[in-house]
Amino acid sequence: MESLPEAVLLRILAAIPAVELVLVCRLVCCQWKNLVDGAALWILKCQQEGLTGAEAEEDAENWQNFYFLSKKKKNLIKNPCGEEDLEHWGEVENGGDGWKIEELPGDFGKEFPSEEVHKYFVTSYEWCRKAQVIDLRAEGYWEELMDTTQPKIVVRDWYAARRDAGCLYELCVKLLSENEDVLAEYKSETVTIPQDNDGSWTEISHTFSKYGPGVRFVRFEHGGQDTLFWKGWYGARVTMSSVTVEP
Repeated sequence: MESLPEAVLLRILAAIPAVELVLVCRLVCCQWKNLVDGAALWILKCQQEGLTGAEAEEDAENWQNFYFLSKKKKNLIKNPCGEEDLEHWGEVENGGDGWKIEELPGDFGKEFPSEEVHKYFVTSYEWCRKAQVIDLRAEGYWEELMDTTQPKIVVRDWYAARRDAGCLYELCVKLLSENEDVLAEYKSETVTIPQDNDGSWTEISHTFSKYGPGVRFVRFEHGGQDTLFWKGWYGARVTMSSVTVEP
């Protein structure tokens, strides 16, 4: 192995699973450690697995983190579309007649832009709110990564109204420390949708970056109500909420 050209050795190492590279291969010798800690190996793995692109170019200083973040990227919100009723949603405020799950497009509604979404949550005539708290370490995002690299935390939500009823909608997301101190926060304005609207779905998003060390949890909360105070479920509709950690 010592006589192998470095380019050949890189290609051999690139065929090994990433976790084994970090936990096993980098301990073999100084040469292997330098290769695993360097950019060339991770650039090669990214190329082999189709992870290269504009984002990677911007993150050229740390391709190893780019690789792991790209491979781990997923929606950390559980039950984002109501397929499991209100499972995984805590701190629920059930104003009026409370939360309800309905099938798309719903009465006086429109289909969602993605065919993969089939349901949504709908609010009532008083404020309805619900939240999830995401434990980043439990999801595999280690402390050094969050403190040093501080990868982007991207939050998205979709909301809509019935065409025959106006509504209010709000989103609030907080980045929390180990002791649940607020280190960064995004709070939307209260969105007002008038009666006789077109029922279209609207995406709202926010990206946290350079938020400082210490982030361990993400608290996602959204909610709404109707503006006509009609009994039943004429308030804001929400679905496909997402929180992703990205390169």
